[in-house]
Amino acid sequence: MNQHRAVHQAASLLLNYPDQRWPAHRALVLESIGGLSGPATESLRRFCRRTADVPLLDLAAQYVTTFDRSRRRTLHLTHYTDGDTRNGGASLAALRARYRQYGWEPSGGEPPDHLPAVLEFAARCPAAGRAVLHEHRGALALLAAGLAAEGSPYLDVIRAVRATLDEGVRL
Repeated sequence: MNQHRAVHQAASLLLNYPDQRWPAHRALVLESIGGLSGPATESLRRFCRRTADVPLLDLAAQYVTTFDRSRRRTLHLTHYTDGDTRNGGASLAALRARYRQYGWEPSGGEPPDHLPAVLEFAARCPAAGRAVLHEHRGALALLAAGLAAEGSPYLDVIRAVRATLDEGVRL
């Protein structure tokens, strides 16, 4: 379970917008998974290798193109289940209440369904966070399919997350 926490925290860092802190986050990820093995950590290492030499401005532009300009590749998990309906607001409120139940409040100003926030919750509150991730397995599968179609290196990060949820998930 500690390995899952490390993978969830690492994925959270890698899926945030790559700002000036990103090189330090990447180094922290590599350090934190250094002694771990398995498909999830290998996927994270592969992503870090693929992005190591990409200039930060190029990586930021790639991030925006990948996640902010396509509904098929959004990091907002309730989009896959609720779209832009009234149910979306209820789902966000329920998720926010769930976080509060465990004494956690996401930072960064993103909605509570933003995958990096969900992953940070899973790293801090493993059982409850894993349950949230399981509830959104379909969304993760759709996101993975969108990233695969695009040939995005971010697919490796989603593969790592999915590997922590079910050994039967195809990588």
